[in-house]
Parts: sequence; structure tokens; C-alpha cells
Amino acid sequence: MENFTPISALIGGLLIGGAATLTLWANGRIAGISGILSGVIVPGSSDRIWRILFVIGMLTGAVAYVVTRGEPAELELQVGPVGAIIAGLLVGFGTRLGSGCTSGHGICGLARFSRRSFTATLLFMATAIVTVFVIRHVIGGAA
Repeated sequence: MENFTPISALIGGLLIGGAATLTLWANGRIAGISGILSGVIVPGSSDRIWRILFVIGMLTGAVAYVVTRGEPAELELQVGPVGAIIAGLLVGFGTRLGSGCTSGHGICGLARFSRRSFTATLLFMATAIVTVFVIRHVIGGAA
């Protein structure tokens, strides 16, 4: 853990939790990113405005990070473009299959003591642990 930054992690966690709480209080909606984004993309959604503003806020946050830091965060992909596309498609399929994404279940669902979200989060984490183990120790790659 060469980049352990507890203060920035705490601030980030408080901002995410605050945004999730505000979204629930103001709209009665869960701040799950896959659900919010699908409501922006799918035509005929009656509550598109707040969803669009939420997505703009996320993008603005990323830009604000770059502006205040002076440079983008260092990002090193362990796979090529094809691997990234396959991974993205698998994540999209998984969010549909699991009726939500890690943010919806892991942050919002657990905070509401949802049994479905608890189960989904356990499965997300178990799958991630097994995947990293297989890639690092069985296949021999770097993950």
C-alpha cells in the first residue's frame, strides 16, 4: 500500500455518502450510477433532468480534481482496448443481472439495510477476490 491516503479517502467517502443521502432525501431515489445513467439514456424517462445534472456533477468533479491537482490522475491499464471493452460489457451485463451496480448496492443499499444489497455486495466482493486470485496465482498475470 504505497499510496495510502486516509485523509483524502475520508473526504471522498464523506462526499459520496453526502451525495447519496442528498439524492435519497431530495428525490426519494437511490444514487446507483447504473440506474441514474440508464434513466438519462433511455428515452421517455420522466425524471431525466436530475439524472442529467447528477451525471454532469460527476464529470465536473473529475474536471475539478484535474484543475486543483494540476494534472490528471495517473492511470495504468493492465489490459488493451479489447480487454477494456470486454470488461465494460461484463460490468454492464452484471449491473442488469444484479439489479444495480456496486454504488447502488454497496453504498446506498447497505446504508438502508437492504438484504438484497447485502447479498449482492457479498457476491461482488467474493467474485472480485476470486478473480484477482485466479489472475495473479493461477494464470500468472498482474491484476
